[in-house]
Amino acid sequence: MRVVATGLLVLMAVIYVLTYDRGSGWDYVNSAAEAGMIGAIADWFAVTALFRHPLGIPIPHTALVSRRKNDLGASLEQFVRENFLTPAVLREKFTDAQVVLRLGEWLAEPEHAERVVSEAAPFLRRGLERVDEPELRTLIEDVLLPRVRREPLSPVAGHLLERVIEDGSHHGLVDLAARELHAWLALHQDEVEVIVRSRAPSWAPSWVNDQVTRRVYQEVLRWARDVKDDPRHNVRQALDSYLSELGADLQHEPRTQARFESLKERLLEHPQVATTGVRLAETLRNSVLEALEDPASPLRERMVSALRDLGARVVTDGGLRAKLDEWTADTVVALVERYGPEITSVISSTIERWDAREASEKIELHVGRDLQFIRINGTVVGALVGLVIHGLSQLLL
Repeated sequence: MRVVATGLLVLMAVIYVLTYDRGSGWDYVNSAAEAGMIGAIADWFAVTALFRHPLGIPIPHTALVSRRKNDLGASLEQFVRENFLTPAVLREKFTDAQVVLRLGEWLAEPEHAERVVSEAAPFLRRGLERVDEPELRTLIEDVLLPRVRREPLSPVAGHLLERVIEDGSHHGLVDLAARELHAWLALHQDEVEVIVRSRAPSWAPSWVNDQVTRRVYQEVLRWARDVKDDPRHNVRQALDSYLSELGADLQHEPRTQARFESLKERLLEHPQVATTGVRLAETLRNSVLEALEDPASPLRERMVSALRDLGARVVTDGGLRAKLDEWTADTVVALVERYGPEITSVISSTIERWDAREASEKIELHVGRDLQFIRINGTVVGALVGLVIHGLSQLLL
């Protein structure tokens, strides 16, 4: 394009020379060519002055890009930050893009949910593999146990116990204990009778002790069966009442709270607590690693199912999608408000690192084609204006 623009200037010069002082109407062509040369040279100077000194002459206010590249970079950074990274613009663009809906539709496809889990599993596995036994022990002994020792746990434990009793969440555990107790009594009659007989008076006849022992065993077995079969048994109700009172005392009764905290201290001071915690954490870590390694493991299948269900719910539940849209938009806006200046500073810092000549060449190569059209247009428009001016001059004369 530079060759075309320069060639057009040369053409105007050739026409000007060939039509100079020929008369007979050629003066119109000569005037147009003269004005075209002026327009071409003026626009050449303007375009060239942006990037370098014309003809190497240090004329004032030329080579603007190379001299003021840092100012241009700062201005561009400010322009982007004030016009593109504003909360209103970001929120509008994010909402219009329907990112949450698109992500939900994508995750609802089984193969996509499987892909997410497959891509995430290696990262999770590498993260867990970096946690070895010494680090687990340090975490438990230096972080978790001191924190548990400092914090009063009795109010929390009492509130949790109250909620468990209110919801009846403990009934399953009570049912299990009652069934196991009844099963053990039914299978260990001899052991129970030995225990009862050991408490019998030595002066009583043996046949009396045997009858009493069998009777006691039958009553205990019947009692255990009643506790197992009757959800409203008075033992169960008494247990619920005791646990409710314990939950309230743990929250409000100082003596109970002190006893609980004392028990906590004695438990935490036991040397086996940290070792047991490390062993449990190590077992959990190994189990998760094995599950992540196996594509058909229940853990990975559950992760895939959970992602797929989440995607389907996002698509069908407008209320949930609206909340997620609002939450993610707020998160994006907050992140950009917090880190926006650091993001846009890439513009000015990058331009500052450029060499002045290199920066000028980069920008000129990017916009130079359009700038050469300015030279061409200047040549054409100058020629037309020159033709009009010469025609008006002839009319006025």
